[in-house]
Amino acid sequence: MNNDTPGGRPPFTRRRFLRTSLMAAALTGVTRAFSPCVSQALAETLTAVRPPVFWLQGMGCTGCSVSILNSLHPRIADVLLHVIRMDFHPTLMADEGEGAVEFMLRSAREHAGGFLLVLEGAVSEEKEGRFCVIGEAGHQEFPLSVMLEQLAPHAAAVLAVGSCAAYGGVTAARGSVTGAVGAREFFRRKNITTPVINIPGCPPHPDWMVGSMLILLDAAERLGLAAGVKETAAGLDAWGRPRAFYGSTTHENCPYLYLFDEGTMATILIDKTGCRYSLGCKGPGAWCDSPIRRWNDRVNWCVENALCIGCVQPDFPDGQSPFYQKNLW
Repeated sequence: MNNDTPGGRPPFTRRRFLRTSLMAAALTGVTRAFSPCVSQALAETLTAVRPPVFWLQGMGCTGCSVSILNSLHPRIADVLLHVIRMDFHPTLMADEGEGAVEFMLRSAREHAGGFLLVLEGAVSEEKEGRFCVIGEAGHQEFPLSVMLEQLAPHAAAVLAVGSCAAYGGVTAARGSVTGAVGAREFFRRKNITTPVINIPGCPPHPDWMVGSMLILLDAAERLGLAAGVKETAAGLDAWGRPRAFYGSTTHENCPYLYLFDEGTMATILIDKTGCRYSLGCKGPGAWCDSPIRRWNDRVNWCVENALCIGCVQPDFPDGQSPFYQKNLW
């Protein structure tokens, strides 16, 4: 096929089409542009840039790891084997213990400035960080706070997956004695300037995590890793979330919006003939595309059988509580 085009312009190839779609999604927050078919096809084109990824599990429930394993477009096997280079993940890797931690530390030194750090769960410095010890090496105990302080300054970017990693989440809820905080707050206290991409949710949708990585890797392949991170950061909202997935409220795209507009409210949760705002639904103030993206291969989503609890918001859970309440209408 002849790739020449009139005027000397580069051909509008499949790869350029996919990247144009991806950039539109990332920069404008049009979540429909980041459809499963686009993400699947884009994943197949990203082979040149595969920086090491170190996934640290902090103070959380491991639900974000469980969620990403449900990725279908692309499938998680393709993500792990062909799209990213997951060099450390406590749940998924075969290695464990001191050898695994030593490998990660050695690899981080060898790829300084060229690796991605993923944080799942919040971080605490209380009791010298011993509320969350994630490993040991060389007869040294490594609390998460110490490991983050050692690795994060040398990462190209940090992806804070889940509301705990992004903002503190459930682990920082009222009554906690751990002093848990999210990545950005921890970095602020430590004067760490590494860019942080927040991917909140309890847990986040697999598309939000894999898609954010695809956006970053695509930019890195076009511009280089440092410039790619900068371009990706330009597509974040005020709370550090990718606008591709967090660019509209749950309420805006809710299939029950017409009932809200009509003033037809549900009186009990099993009533699907009315809007659940009257029962405490937090959709009007929750920014994510869950009504469009849906869960479990688009079978279901939060408000289908319950209501939105605002888990993607920075003040979750305390600021979104009580989850179930009577809202005046």
